[in-house]
Amino acid sequence: MAASPDKFARLAALRPTRPAQQRTAALREPEQDDAFARLIGAGVARNHFGEHLALRKWFATPEAFEPSCTALELLAHNRNIELTRRTRTALEDPTKWLFLDTETTGLAGGSGTYPFLVGIAWWDAGGLQVEQFFMRDFAEEHSLLHELAARLDQRPVLVTFNGKSFDWPLLENRFTMTRSMATPKLAVHLDLLHPARALWKLRLGSVRLVELEQHVLNATRLGWHREDDIASAMIPQYYFDYLRGGSCDPLVGVVRHNQMDLRGLAALFAKINGFVAAQTNEPGSVEGLDLFGLSRFFERRGAPDRAHAACSQALDLGLPAEFLPRARRDLALLAKRRGDHDAAAAQWLELASDPQDGAHACEQLAIHYERRAKDLQRSLQFAQLGLAKVLRSKAHIRDPYAAARLARSAERFAVRIKRLEAKNKISLGRGGPMLLTTPVNS
Repeated sequence: MAASPDKFARLAALRPTRPAQQRTAALREPEQDDAFARLIGAGVARNHFGEHLALRKWFATPEAFEPSCTALELLAHNRNIELTRRTRTALEDPTKWLFLDTETTGLAGGSGTYPFLVGIAWWDAGGLQVEQFFMRDFAEEHSLLHELAARLDQRPVLVTFNGKSFDWPLLENRFTMTRSMATPKLAVHLDLLHPARALWKLRLGSVRLVELEQHVLNATRLGWHREDDIASAMIPQYYFDYLRGGSCDPLVGVVRHNQMDLRGLAALFAKINGFVAAQTNEPGSVEGLDLFGLSRFFERRGAPDRAHAACSQALDLGLPAEFLPRARRDLALLAKRRGDHDAAAAQWLELASDPQDGAHACEQLAIHYERRAKDLQRSLQFAQLGLAKVLRSKAHIRDPYAAARLARSAERFAVRIKRLEAKNKISLGRGGPMLLTTPVNS
Protein backbone atom coordinates (compact mmCIF):
# COMPACT_ATOMS: atom_id res chain seq x y z
CA MET A 1 0.00 0.00 0.00
CA ALA A 2 1.40 3.45 -0.96
CA ALA A 3 2.29 5.78 1.84
CA SER A 4 0.30 9.01 2.09
CA PRO A 5 2.06 12.33 1.34
CA ASP A 6 1.52 13.54 4.84
CA LYS A 7 3.14 10.45 6.26
CA PHE A 8 6.30 11.41 4.39
CA ALA A 9 5.96 14.93 5.73
CA ARG A 10 5.85 13.60 9.30
CA LEU A 11 8.90 11.40 8.66
CA ALA A 12 10.81 14.32 7.18
CA ALA A 13 10.06 16.38 10.24
CA LEU A 14 11.76 13.73 12.39
CA ARG A 15 15.07 13.96 10.50
CA PRO A 16 17.85 15.79 12.34
CA THR A 17 18.48 19.22 10.90
CA ARG A 18 21.95 20.36 9.88
CA PRO A 19 23.39 22.56 12.65
CA ALA A 20 23.57 26.21 11.65
CA GLN A 21 27.01 27.75 11.35
CA GLN A 22 28.01 29.83 14.35
CA ARG A 23 27.63 33.47 13.56
CA THR A 24 30.32 36.04 14.05
CA ALA A 25 29.82 37.77 17.36
CA ALA A 26 28.42 41.28 17.09
CA LEU A 27 30.79 43.98 18.28
CA ARG A 28 29.86 46.86 20.54
CA GLU A 29 31.63 50.12 21.07
CA PRO A 30 34.36 50.00 23.75
CA GLU A 31 34.03 52.04 26.91
CA GLN A 32 35.37 55.55 26.95
CA ASP A 33 38.22 54.57 29.27
CA ASP A 34 39.35 51.67 27.02
CA ALA A 35 42.11 53.67 25.34
CA PHE A 36 43.74 50.76 23.54
CA ALA A 37 40.51 49.52 21.93
CA ARG A 38 39.76 53.01 20.65
CA LEU A 39 43.34 53.50 19.49
CA ILE A 40 43.29 50.42 17.22
CA GLY A 41 39.63 50.71 16.23
CA ALA A 42 38.57 47.45 17.91
CA GLY A 43 35.15 46.49 19.19
CA VAL A 44 34.17 44.41 22.19
CA ALA A 45 33.00 40.87 21.38
CA ARG A 46 30.91 39.06 23.96
CA ASN A 47 29.92 35.40 24.37
CA HIS A 48 28.81 33.26 27.31
CA PHE A 49 32.45 33.01 28.48
CA GLY A 50 32.91 36.75 28.72
CA GLU A 51 34.44 39.48 26.57
CA HIS A 52 37.53 40.22 24.51
CA LEU A 53 38.54 42.78 21.91
CA ALA A 54 38.06 42.00 18.23
CA LEU A 55 39.42 43.91 15.25
CA ARG A 56 38.41 43.22 11.66
CA LYS A 57 40.17 44.60 8.60
CA TRP A 58 40.13 43.70 4.90
CA PHE A 59 43.23 43.99 2.67
CA ALA A 60 43.31 44.07 -1.13
CA THR A 61 46.78 42.46 -1.14
CA PRO A 62 47.65 39.68 -1.27
CA GLU A 63 44.99 38.72 -3.76
CA ALA A 64 43.15 35.40 -3.63
CA PHE A 65 44.40 32.73 -6.05
CA GLU A 66 43.40 29.40 -7.52
CA PRO A 67 45.30 26.64 -5.70
CA SER A 68 47.07 23.86 -7.58
CA CYS A 69 45.99 20.34 -6.60
CA THR A 70 49.56 19.17 -7.22
CA ALA A 71 51.02 21.78 -4.88
CA LEU A 72 48.45 21.06 -2.18
CA GLU A 73 49.12 17.32 -2.42
CA LEU A 74 52.86 17.90 -1.97
CA LEU A 75 52.45 20.41 0.85
CA ALA A 76 50.13 18.05 2.72
CA HIS A 77 52.26 14.98 1.97
CA ASN A 78 52.90 12.72 4.93
CA ARG A 79 54.65 9.38 4.48
CA ASN A 80 52.67 7.87 7.36
CA ILE A 81 49.20 9.35 6.74
CA GLU A 82 47.13 9.02 3.59
CA LEU A 83 44.70 11.85 2.87
CA THR A 84 41.07 10.79 3.06
CA ARG A 85 38.53 11.95 0.48
CA ARG A 86 36.95 14.26 3.07
CA THR A 87 40.30 15.76 3.99
CA ARG A 88 41.25 16.21 0.33
CA THR A 89 37.93 17.94 -0.38
CA ALA A 90 38.50 20.40 2.47
CA LEU A 91 42.09 21.00 1.43
CA GLU A 92 41.16 21.84 -2.15
CA ASP A 93 38.50 24.36 -1.07
CA PRO A 94 40.09 27.78 -0.29
CA THR A 95 36.97 28.79 1.66
CA LYS A 96 38.01 26.19 4.25
CA TRP A 97 41.49 27.68 4.84
CA LEU A 98 42.36 29.72 7.90
CA PHE A 99 45.72 31.47 8.25
CA LEU A 100 46.82 31.85 11.86
CA ASP A 101 49.53 33.69 13.78
CA THR A 102 49.77 34.41 17.51
CA GLU A 103 51.57 36.88 19.74
CA THR A 104 52.33 35.42 23.15
CA THR A 105 53.63 36.24 26.61
CA GLY A 106 56.75 34.15 25.99
CA LEU A 107 58.67 32.37 23.27
CA ALA A 108 59.43 29.19 25.21
CA GLY A 109 55.86 27.88 25.42
CA GLY A 110 54.75 25.96 28.49
CA SER A 111 51.67 26.18 30.71
CA GLY A 112 52.46 29.74 31.79
CA THR A 113 52.53 31.14 28.25
CA TYR A 114 49.39 32.87 26.99
CA PRO A 115 48.46 33.82 23.42
CA PHE A 116 47.24 37.34 24.22
CA LEU A 117 46.72 38.23 20.53
CA VAL A 118 45.43 35.66 18.04
CA GLY A 119 45.31 36.74 14.41
CA ILE A 120 43.41 34.79 11.79
CA ALA A 121 42.75 35.49 8.10
CA TRP A 122 40.89 34.01 5.17
CA TRP A 123 40.24 34.78 1.51
CA ASP A 124 37.20 36.99 1.01
CA ALA A 125 36.00 39.13 -1.93
CA GLY A 126 39.28 38.62 -3.80
CA GLY A 127 41.42 39.86 -0.92
CA LEU A 128 42.37 38.89 2.63
CA GLN A 129 40.02 39.35 5.57
CA VAL A 130 41.95 39.65 8.83
CA GLU A 131 40.42 39.25 12.27
CA GLN A 132 42.35 39.66 15.51
CA PHE A 133 41.32 38.69 19.03
CA PHE A 134 42.99 40.48 21.95
CA MET A 135 42.62 39.76 25.65
CA ARG A 136 42.88 42.82 27.86
CA ASP A 137 43.67 40.59 30.83
CA PHE A 138 44.06 36.87 31.43
CA ALA A 139 40.40 36.51 32.46
CA GLU A 140 39.37 37.06 28.82
CA GLU A 141 41.22 33.98 27.54
CA HIS A 142 38.16 31.67 27.58
CA SER A 143 36.13 34.14 25.54
CA LEU A 144 38.94 34.48 22.99
CA LEU A 145 39.43 30.72 22.66
CA HIS A 146 35.69 30.16 22.22
CA GLU A 147 35.63 32.59 19.30
CA LEU A 148 38.70 30.98 17.74
CA ALA A 149 37.10 27.53 18.02
CA ALA A 150 34.04 28.81 16.13
CA ARG A 151 36.24 30.06 13.26
CA LEU A 152 38.14 26.76 13.08
CA ASP A 153 34.87 24.87 12.97
CA GLN A 154 33.98 26.84 9.83
CA ARG A 155 37.47 26.67 8.29
CA PRO A 156 39.32 23.53 9.49
CA VAL A 157 42.35 23.77 7.12
CA LEU A 158 44.95 25.60 9.20
CA VAL A 159 47.89 27.38 7.55
CA THR A 160 50.78 28.63 9.71
CA PHE A 161 54.46 29.51 9.67
CA ASN A 162 56.22 27.49 12.39
CA GLY A 163 52.77 26.86 13.82
CA LYS A 164 53.21 23.11 14.09
CA SER A 165 56.07 23.61 16.51
CA PHE A 166 54.81 26.63 18.43
CA ASP A 167 51.44 28.33 17.78
CA TRP A 168 49.17 25.30 17.51
CA PRO A 169 50.70 23.22 20.36
CA LEU A 170 50.41 26.31 22.56
CA LEU A 171 46.73 26.78 21.63
CA GLU A 172 46.04 23.07 22.13
CA ASN A 173 47.50 23.38 25.61
CA ARG A 174 45.37 26.45 26.38
CA PHE A 175 42.18 24.69 25.21
CA THR A 176 43.03 21.71 27.42
CA MET A 177 43.63 23.93 30.42
CA THR A 178 40.18 25.53 30.15
CA ARG A 179 38.64 22.14 31.12
CA SER A 180 35.45 23.32 29.43
CA MET A 181 36.33 23.54 25.73
CA ALA A 182 37.36 20.74 23.42
CA THR A 183 40.36 21.38 21.21
CA PRO A 184 39.12 22.08 17.66
CA LYS A 185 39.73 19.24 15.23
CA LEU A 186 41.69 20.23 12.13
CA ALA A 187 41.12 18.66 8.73
CA VAL A 188 44.69 19.51 7.66
CA HIS A 189 47.49 21.59 9.13
CA LEU A 190 49.83 23.05 6.52
CA ASP A 191 52.96 24.64 7.93
CA LEU A 192 55.02 26.69 5.48
CA LEU A 193 58.27 26.91 7.46
CA HIS A 194 59.77 23.65 6.18
CA PRO A 195 58.82 24.22 2.51
CA ALA A 196 60.27 27.74 2.77
CA ARG A 197 63.50 26.36 4.20
CA ALA A 198 63.76 23.80 1.43
CA LEU A 199 63.10 26.32 -1.33
CA TRP A 200 65.01 29.41 -0.23
CA LYS A 201 67.42 28.70 2.64
CA LEU A 202 70.27 27.82 0.24
CA ARG A 203 70.07 31.29 -1.34
CA LEU A 204 68.96 33.45 1.59
CA GLY A 205 70.38 31.71 4.64
CA SER A 206 67.62 33.12 6.84
CA VAL A 207 64.00 32.25 6.07
CA ARG A 208 62.34 34.52 8.60
CA LEU A 209 59.04 35.77 7.24
CA VAL A 210 60.35 39.32 6.99
CA GLU A 211 63.31 38.10 4.88
CA LEU A 212 61.01 36.14 2.60
CA GLU A 213 58.78 39.18 2.15
CA GLN A 214 61.76 41.25 1.06
CA HIS A 215 63.63 38.80 -1.16
CA VAL A 216 60.98 36.36 -2.39
CA LEU A 217 57.58 38.09 -2.24
CA ASN A 218 58.85 41.49 -3.44
CA ALA A 219 57.24 43.46 -0.61
CA THR A 220 58.13 46.76 -2.31
CA ARG A 221 56.01 45.87 -5.34
CA LEU A 222 53.14 44.94 -3.03
CA GLY A 223 53.46 48.28 -1.27
CA TRP A 224 54.38 46.69 2.05
CA HIS A 225 56.98 48.07 4.40
CA ARG A 226 58.23 47.18 7.86
CA GLU A 227 60.56 50.10 8.52
CA ASP A 228 58.75 50.84 11.81
CA ASP A 229 58.22 47.17 12.70
CA ILE A 230 58.81 46.07 16.26
CA ALA A 231 61.24 43.41 17.46
CA SER A 232 59.50 40.10 18.18
CA ALA A 233 61.59 39.59 21.32
CA MET A 234 60.09 42.76 22.86
CA ILE A 235 56.44 41.82 22.35
CA PRO A 236 55.93 39.97 25.68
CA GLN A 237 57.38 42.90 27.59
CA TYR A 238 55.08 45.39 25.84
CA TYR A 239 52.08 43.31 26.90
CA PHE A 240 53.20 42.98 30.51
CA ASP A 241 53.78 46.75 30.64
CA TYR A 242 50.23 47.25 29.35
CA LEU A 243 48.81 44.93 32.03
CA ARG A 244 50.62 46.97 34.71
CA GLY A 245 48.99 50.14 33.48
CA GLY A 246 51.77 51.30 31.20
CA SER A 247 51.45 52.86 27.77
CA CYS A 248 49.43 50.94 25.20
CA ASP A 249 51.15 52.66 22.25
CA PRO A 250 53.71 49.86 21.65
CA LEU A 251 50.85 47.34 21.37
CA VAL A 252 49.54 49.22 18.34
CA GLY A 253 52.78 48.15 16.65
CA VAL A 254 52.20 44.58 17.86
CA VAL A 255 48.75 44.52 16.23
CA ARG A 256 50.18 45.83 12.96
CA HIS A 257 53.07 43.34 13.17
CA ASN A 258 50.55 40.51 13.51
CA GLN A 259 48.57 41.81 10.52
CA MET A 260 51.72 41.94 8.39
CA ASP A 261 52.66 38.39 9.40
CA LEU A 262 49.23 37.14 8.31
CA ARG A 263 49.45 38.97 4.99
CA GLY A 264 52.97 37.64 4.46
CA LEU A 265 51.80 34.12 5.29
CA ALA A 266 48.99 34.29 2.74
CA ALA A 267 51.30 35.73 0.07
CA LEU A 268 53.90 33.07 0.82
CA PHE A 269 51.28 30.34 0.34
CA ALA A 270 50.47 31.76 -3.09
CA LYS A 271 54.18 31.97 -4.00
CA ILE A 272 54.90 28.39 -2.95
CA ASN A 273 51.77 27.20 -4.76
CA GLY A 274 52.91 28.77 -8.04
CA PHE A 275 56.55 27.70 -7.71
CA VAL A 276 55.77 24.08 -6.83
CA ALA A 277 53.03 23.73 -9.45
CA ALA A 278 55.06 25.17 -12.37
CA GLN A 279 56.13 22.51 -14.89
CA THR A 280 58.94 24.73 -16.23
CA ASN A 281 60.34 28.11 -15.29
CA GLU A 282 61.25 30.84 -17.74
CA PRO A 283 65.01 31.62 -17.95
CA GLY A 284 65.81 34.59 -15.73
CA SER A 285 62.60 34.23 -13.70
CA VAL A 286 64.11 31.96 -11.07
CA GLU A 287 67.47 31.41 -9.36
CA GLY A 288 69.41 28.19 -9.85
CA LEU A 289 69.73 27.73 -6.08
CA ASP A 290 65.98 28.05 -5.66
CA LEU A 291 65.47 25.31 -8.25
CA PHE A 292 68.00 23.12 -6.47
CA GLY A 293 66.07 23.70 -3.23
CA LEU A 294 62.87 22.85 -5.08
CA SER A 295 64.37 19.57 -6.28
CA ARG A 296 65.25 18.59 -2.70
CA PHE A 297 61.71 19.54 -1.60
CA PHE A 298 60.23 17.31 -4.33
CA GLU A 299 62.52 14.42 -3.39
CA ARG A 300 61.50 14.59 0.29
CA ARG A 301 57.83 14.78 -0.64
CA GLY A 302 57.91 11.65 -2.79
CA ALA A 303 58.04 13.22 -6.27
CA PRO A 304 61.34 11.90 -7.74
CA ASP A 305 60.55 12.73 -11.37
CA ARG A 306 59.83 16.37 -10.52
CA ALA A 307 62.96 16.40 -8.34
CA HIS A 308 65.08 15.14 -11.25
CA ALA A 309 63.66 17.78 -13.64
CA ALA A 310 64.22 20.63 -11.16
CA CYS A 311 67.78 19.51 -10.33
CA SER A 312 68.67 19.20 -14.03
CA GLN A 313 67.34 22.70 -14.68
CA ALA A 314 69.27 24.07 -11.70
CA LEU A 315 72.53 22.66 -13.11
CA ASP A 316 71.69 24.06 -16.55
CA LEU A 317 71.10 27.53 -15.10
CA GLY A 318 74.32 27.35 -13.10
CA LEU A 319 75.06 26.97 -9.41
CA PRO A 320 77.77 28.40 -7.14
CA ALA A 321 80.84 26.18 -7.03
CA GLU A 322 80.22 25.02 -3.46
CA PHE A 323 76.80 23.58 -4.41
CA LEU A 324 77.79 21.87 -7.66
CA PRO A 325 79.03 18.57 -6.13
CA ARG A 326 75.91 18.26 -3.98
CA ALA A 327 73.63 18.90 -6.95
CA ARG A 328 75.50 16.39 -9.15
CA ARG A 329 75.35 13.76 -6.41
CA ASP A 330 71.60 14.31 -5.97
CA LEU A 331 71.03 14.17 -9.73
CA ALA A 332 73.07 10.96 -10.00
CA LEU A 333 71.07 9.29 -7.22
CA LEU A 334 67.77 10.43 -8.75
CA ALA A 335 68.81 9.14 -12.18
CA LYS A 336 69.85 5.82 -10.66
CA ARG A 337 66.51 5.43 -8.86
CA ARG A 338 64.57 6.03 -12.05
CA GLY A 339 66.71 3.45 -13.87
CA ASP A 340 68.73 5.87 -16.02
CA HIS A 341 72.12 4.35 -15.15
CA ASP A 342 74.06 5.99 -17.99
CA ALA A 343 72.92 9.46 -16.88
CA ALA A 344 73.88 8.59 -13.30
CA ALA A 345 77.34 7.42 -14.44
CA ALA A 346 77.85 10.69 -16.32
CA GLN A 347 77.30 12.63 -13.08
CA TRP A 348 79.55 10.29 -11.07
CA LEU A 349 82.31 10.84 -13.66
CA GLU A 350 82.03 14.59 -13.05
CA LEU A 351 82.37 13.95 -9.31
CA ALA A 352 85.24 11.46 -9.42
CA SER A 353 87.85 14.18 -8.92
CA ASP A 354 85.95 16.00 -6.14
CA PRO A 355 87.81 15.99 -2.78
CA GLN A 356 84.65 15.28 -0.77
CA ASP A 357 82.59 12.98 -2.99
CA GLY A 358 85.33 11.50 -5.18
CA ALA A 359 85.66 8.20 -3.33
CA HIS A 360 81.90 7.62 -3.28
CA ALA A 361 81.71 8.50 -6.99
CA CYS A 362 84.48 5.98 -7.73
CA GLU A 363 82.58 3.29 -5.81
CA GLN A 364 79.40 4.00 -7.78
CA LEU A 365 81.35 3.93 -11.08
CA ALA A 366 82.99 0.64 -10.13
CA ILE A 367 79.52 -0.81 -9.50
CA HIS A 368 78.19 0.63 -12.76
CA TYR A 369 81.00 -0.72 -14.95
CA GLU A 370 80.89 -4.14 -13.31
CA ARG A 371 77.13 -4.70 -13.26
CA ARG A 372 75.76 -2.52 -16.05
CA ALA A 373 78.47 -1.82 -18.63
CA LYS A 374 80.14 -5.24 -18.08
CA ASP A 375 83.56 -3.60 -18.31
CA LEU A 376 85.53 -5.34 -15.55
CA GLN A 377 88.78 -3.54 -16.31
CA ARG A 378 87.22 -0.08 -16.06
CA SER A 379 85.45 -1.15 -12.88
CA LEU A 380 88.77 -2.29 -11.39
CA GLN A 381 90.42 1.01 -12.25
CA PHE A 382 87.75 3.02 -10.43
CA ALA A 383 87.88 0.68 -7.45
CA GLN A 384 91.66 1.15 -7.22
CA LEU A 385 91.29 4.92 -7.58
CA GLY A 386 88.62 4.98 -4.87
CA LEU A 387 90.83 3.00 -2.49
CA ALA A 388 93.72 5.40 -3.10
CA LYS A 389 91.46 8.40 -2.30
CA VAL A 390 90.19 6.77 0.91
CA LEU A 391 93.70 5.88 2.12
CA ARG A 392 94.91 9.41 1.34
CA SER A 393 92.05 10.92 3.35
CA LYS A 394 92.54 8.47 6.22
CA ALA A 395 96.19 9.47 6.55
CA HIS A 396 95.21 13.06 7.39
CA ILE A 397 92.12 12.44 9.52
CA ARG A 398 92.17 12.95 13.30
CA ASP A 399 88.52 12.24 14.13
CA PRO A 400 88.31 8.60 15.34
CA TYR A 401 84.73 8.20 14.09
CA ALA A 402 85.60 9.53 10.64
CA ALA A 403 88.70 7.32 10.62
CA ALA A 404 86.59 4.24 11.43
CA ARG A 405 84.17 5.14 8.61
CA LEU A 406 87.04 5.50 6.16
CA ALA A 407 88.49 2.18 7.33
CA ARG A 408 85.20 0.44 6.53
CA SER A 409 85.14 2.11 3.12
CA ALA A 410 88.73 1.00 2.44
CA GLU A 411 87.80 -2.57 3.40
CA ARG A 412 84.88 -2.53 0.95
CA PHE A 413 87.16 -1.30 -1.83
CA ALA A 414 89.77 -3.95 -1.01
CA VAL A 415 87.16 -6.74 -1.19
CA ARG A 416 85.84 -5.35 -4.49
CA ILE A 417 89.35 -5.09 -5.97
CA LYS A 418 90.17 -8.67 -4.98
CA ARG A 419 86.97 -9.94 -6.58
CA LEU A 420 87.49 -7.89 -9.76
CA GLU A 421 91.09 -9.06 -10.12
CA ALA A 422 89.90 -12.66 -9.88
CA LYS A 423 87.20 -12.00 -12.48
CA ASN A 424 89.72 -10.35 -14.78
CA LYS A 425 92.05 -13.34 -14.56
CA ILE A 426 89.21 -15.63 -15.55
CA SER A 427 88.33 -13.28 -18.40
CA LEU A 428 91.95 -13.22 -19.63
CA GLY A 429 92.13 -17.01 -19.41
CA ARG A 430 89.17 -17.19 -21.74
CA GLY A 431 90.82 -14.89 -24.22
CA GLY A 432 89.16 -11.71 -22.96
CA PRO A 433 90.64 -8.21 -23.45
CA MET A 434 93.83 -7.20 -21.69
CA LEU A 435 93.67 -4.92 -18.64
CA LEU A 436 94.12 -1.30 -19.66
CA THR A 437 97.20 0.34 -18.22
CA THR A 438 96.04 3.93 -18.77
CA PRO A 439 95.06 5.21 -15.30
CA VAL A 440 91.79 7.01 -14.60
CA ASN A 441 92.22 10.70 -13.74
CA SER A 442 92.43 11.12 -9.98
